[in-house]
Amino acid sequence: MARIALYDRQTALDKAVVLFWQRGYYNASIKQIEHALDMRPGSIYAAFGSKDGLFLEALACYAKESSDQLSSHLAKYSSIIDGLQDYLREIALACQPGGPIPSRACMVVKTLLETSNTHLPINQEVNRVLDAIEHRLGEVLEQAKSNGELKPDVDCKRLARLLQAQIIGLRSFAQRETCAPNVVELGEDMAGILDHYRL
Repeated sequence: MARIALYDRQTALDKAVVLFWQRGYYNASIKQIEHALDMRPGSIYAAFGSKDGLFLEALACYAKESSDQLSSHLAKYSSIIDGLQDYLREIALACQPGGPIPSRACMVVKTLLETSNTHLPINQEVNRVLDAIEHRLGEVLEQAKSNGELKPDVDCKRLARLLQAQIIGLRSFAQRETCAPNVVELGEDMAGILDHYRL
């Protein structure tokens, strides 16, 4: 592995996340990667091994940042469910046309759809990331249940799958030519799902 400073490596990965999130795996050419990272091909291959190696590291960075954002968001609330509902609303706000993120569909969802029948190793890693997200949501819901915020008979694993399906659906829907209020309303509807499970 090339001896590049940790900061420089992280900076390169942050830039790679933006590029792959915007363009997808296949539509990001080596020339575009060189330009985005401000690195020559030899330096990219020395540091990351291949385009796949760079992409997988970028995907891991994206997943970690997403997990960290959920944790820091929930830490602001005394009620886990209130925090989770607001988190779902914020996802919708970010996904609306003209929002602050590189693409209305998240990087994981885009990669899942793009590589499902074309690139098995990357698709397997994306599914591993989605499994980890589902597991994390389940943990959050179990904690809320332990806190007395959810009904005792709630199946937290099943509810986590439902929420993940809703998030994936929203982020896919947001790629359509639709108006911002429609996306925001869907976020509110997603948040409302949790009201059915509260005590």
